Formats: sequence, C-alpha cells, structure tokens
Amino acid sequence: MTRTAPDLDHLRSLRQAKDLMDRDWARPLDVDAVAARAGYSRNHFVRSFRAAYGQTPGRYLSGRRIERAQDLLRNANLTVTEICFLVGFSSLGSFCTRFKEQVGITPAEFRRASPPAAVPGCFALMHAGGFNPRRKPVISEKPGTGARA
Repeated sequence: MTRTAPDLDHLRSLRQAKDLMDRDWARPLDVDAVAARAGYSRNHFVRSFRAAYGQTPGRYLSGRRIERAQDLLRNANLTVTEICFLVGFSSLGSFCTRFKEQVGITPAEFRRASPPAAVPGCFALMHAGGFNPRRKPVISEKPGTGARA
C-alpha cells in the first residue's frame, strides 16, 4: 500500500515539529506553539504525534531535556537548579519529578553515580561526521589478505 500525498504531508509536518523540538529543546516551547507551527490544532497535533511517535509531544520534549540534563550532570560544574532552568524546565520540582520518572533516580543521585564521560557522545558523533552507513570505512581491508590496513 502506498501513501497518498496528504499522508506524506501530514508526516512531513509532524517530522518538522519533532525537528523543531530536537533543535530548540532549551527554549520555552509549548505544545500549542509547536502545533501552530505544524499547522494543527493542539488536540489534533497531540493525537497525531502520539500515533506517529508513540508518545505525546510534551513527553517527547521533556525526554529530550532530561537527556541533555544527564550530560550536564555528568560533565558540567553547575547546580541541579541551574541545569533545571538551562535545559528548559521552569520548575525545579517538576524537573526532579520528571527526571526520576524517566531515569529512576533523582538528579543528585544520578550525578553521584555517574562519572564524567571522557568525551561526550554528541561531540564524538559530531567530530566523526555522524553515522552514514553508505560512507566507506576509514580503515579498509587490504585486497586478498583479509587484514586491516
């Protein structure tokens, strides 16, 4: 079964909204603003986003913020409160509650249990040029030997 043009336009709009949340997660985004940018009413957008991605847009955005908070808790010399506001939460209480729901421990417990990363994953991926399965490997086998160069 092939998708019709309206289906593809619908999915494209949802993807653009998701990309907006991925790019601007630290800004004061709310579901109404993202829905408007996608060209949908709030309720239609929430239903469509959940159907496409398995979670509500608010939960998705919160998850992105918590992921960034985890990086900062590991690597930055900032207080939990500073990190809370830096990643886009407006309340320390809601940040700590959401963090514990997603990660299983409080931000302070996470910081104590998580040593700093030697190289942050996002930096390593950026430096490596991202993942591209079509790109030729940097290290290749020598012809006929099966050994790496």
